[in-house]
Amino acid sequence: MSRYTPPRDSAEWLRRDLAVLWHPCTQMREHPDTLPLVPIRRGRGAWLEGMDGTRYLDAVSSWWTNLFGHAEPRIAEAVAAQARELEHVIFAGFSHEPGLRLAESLLAVAPRQAGRPPLARVFYADNGSAAIEVALKMSFHSHRNRGDDQRTRFVALTNSYHGETLGALSMADIPLYRRTYAPLLLQPLFAPSPDAFAAEPGESAEACALRRADELQALFEAHPGQISALILEPLVQCAGGMRMHHPAYLRRARDICDAHGAHLIADEIAVGFGRTGTLFACEQAGIVPDFLCLSKGLTGGFLPLSAVLTTEHVYEAFLDDSRERAFLHSHSYSGNPLACAAALASLAIFDEDDVLARNRRTAARMAELAAPLAVHPQVADIRQTGMILAIETRAASGGDGTAVEIAGGMGLRAYRHAIARGVVLRPLGDVLYWMPPYCVGEDELRHLADVTTTALTEAFA
Repeated sequence: MSRYTPPRDSAEWLRRDLAVLWHPCTQMREHPDTLPLVPIRRGRGAWLEGMDGTRYLDAVSSWWTNLFGHAEPRIAEAVAAQARELEHVIFAGFSHEPGLRLAESLLAVAPRQAGRPPLARVFYADNGSAAIEVALKMSFHSHRNRGDDQRTRFVALTNSYHGETLGALSMADIPLYRRTYAPLLLQPLFAPSPDAFAAEPGESAEACALRRADELQALFEAHPGQISALILEPLVQCAGGMRMHHPAYLRRARDICDAHGAHLIADEIAVGFGRTGTLFACEQAGIVPDFLCLSKGLTGGFLPLSAVLTTEHVYEAFLDDSRERAFLHSHSYSGNPLACAAALASLAIFDEDDVLARNRRTAARMAELAAPLAVHPQVADIRQTGMILAIETRAASGGDGTAVEIAGGMGLRAYRHAIARGVVLRPLGDVLYWMPPYCVGEDELRHLADVTTTALTEAFA
């Protein structure tokens, strides 16, 4: 192998990168002219540092993964200590302490619902899309193992997004992602999103949610005995433009699934671990799903890992002398000890630092700083759930009601303006949003608000 020589400067980095790499969620023809490529050499706290020394405020938590800041020393030390003992072992037929401890810890803090059995089992995978695949397959297979092989349909929400692998992508309703691969995908039933922004004039967020829940019930009634599960992101449809809904919808969804013998899959990959104001979004509705899908912030943003929490009832459906009735889904890095160690350290920080209380104060300050933007002539709506704040521009709301990743127009201009001023403000189409690490401070929030204000003005100039 040839010896690696570090690039001398950013220009050489860019040239060499574009000669060999293919970046995710990117039209590569946009590099380097339309969409700037930013080489990063280190991260500290809420900041990233470029190869040229420029600092960037990570206002999107590196695709919503980073909770406590880059290079958080407690998590870094936990990973280093684990690496000196056991880096990995096959998780089929073997076990290890970090995997066991993490499963017990997750189940101990999982949502609770009075009168309902708790989540009791943990299945590990290595990314969010894989967690969705696991939940979909487990749901279908558990019904089949119990003798109900007619439940072959899933229900998802309009404007939904659950990942990029084929099963997860099948549950998506964002045309940019779904359209190309449509011939390969499952065909779910789509129920109208309870998105509060789409409420009728004079209708409250709760009333909108309940109206949409009535439509969900009608959909189930039109397909008796066919539905395996309903999948949704509780409280916030993140990739769908940070559209938000009232918890009342989740309570009704839980009741509807129970009444029709279907599972409820809660995709908390993006909204879990304190993003919405509680550790898990389902807590705000007082419900327990049949499947709770976790990833992103699970390891504090350090390593890829996902977990699917499910019930003892689901687990028992697979217990049999037949291998065919077993759940044979597997990933080479399932239950990776390094990732589990990072997740354990991340969970410990919630208690050590009283993170949720601090987040509530930070969220209140975010609301104060964003409030003046409401009168901006190009802002249609400002909405917030915990540490997620979205700014709906008139360019976004004037479209088809769905948001997409950076593709051009106002969103791209806002992104370029912000990155040139040291802020990673990566819009979803023409929806701007703040989802910073929990360590973000007053000066950083002020900087974020100032750059967002000028980005809005610049983008519409």
